[in-house]
Amino acid sequence: MLTFLIWSSALLSQPWRTVPKSNKDNLDFVKSYKPRNSKVKHLRILLHGPTGAGKSSFINSVDSVLQGRVTGRVPTDATSEKSFTEQYKTYKIHKDQENFYSVIFNDTMGLEKSPDDGVHVEDLKLALRGHVRDGYQINPKRKMQTGDPSYNPSPTLDDKVHVLVSVIPAGSVTLLSEEVWKKMREVRLAARDMGIPQVAILTKVEKACAEANKDIKNVYKSKFLKEQVDMFSEMLGLPLNCIFLVRNYETKNSMNDDISALILCALRHMIDYGEDYLKDL
Repeated sequence: MLTFLIWSSALLSQPWRTVPKSNKDNLDFVKSYKPRNSKVKHLRILLHGPTGAGKSSFINSVDSVLQGRVTGRVPTDATSEKSFTEQYKTYKIHKDQENFYSVIFNDTMGLEKSPDDGVHVEDLKLALRGHVRDGYQINPKRKMQTGDPSYNPSPTLDDKVHVLVSVIPAGSVTLLSEEVWKKMREVRLAARDMGIPQVAILTKVEKACAEANKDIKNVYKSKFLKEQVDMFSEMLGLPLNCIFLVRNYETKNSMNDDISALILCALRHMIDYGEDYLKDL
């Protein structure tokens, strides 16, 4: 279980990244998006990262933004020291009673320090290639085998991952163990070798920075949060323009345009990168 402190933080005179004042363009884009590649029905986004990073909460937050109300469809837990997610799950977001949006998310167990805990790196590599079926029960002590019932021997392009998203709490960049960083880098390199685009989101910004907790519009003006993004970029090797700061709706009961703006900004770029990847196939 990752824990945080509220850090005091000075502000930059200007934000290092601008967020649209209106959510309409990004929201309309996401709602109307359909992959141009005729071989796929959905853009598949895989979330991975340490236990307690906010992967499931991000899916709930995207669902909330698209539904226009705070939802809690994906199970989460605020107290467990182990990953609350134990299966490889696919989540589609309802557009109406009969249709879904064209972006789907795969959620999985978190990465942990011990080799006998958390999702196995080899399972994540198989998931990238589309070999892991929805509902696969993850066993940290045993990686998936080709003869397992949940192993998909002949994945289609629709089954494969189109965008890999690394998720980590903003206040934990310097607290993660080297073992977890090593696992995240291994998954990142596997995705690179497959040509899969990568994005990262730093979550729980309100717990990492007092200024962001006071006013979420301070997120991209916070010196502390900018330092965390810079360190994350150096440690994982992702460029700065692929790293986004997010506050999930896990502690909120009502919608907030500024919180939604951060979520939509990150999601828009995930879709853009994924569409570029599909366009070249």
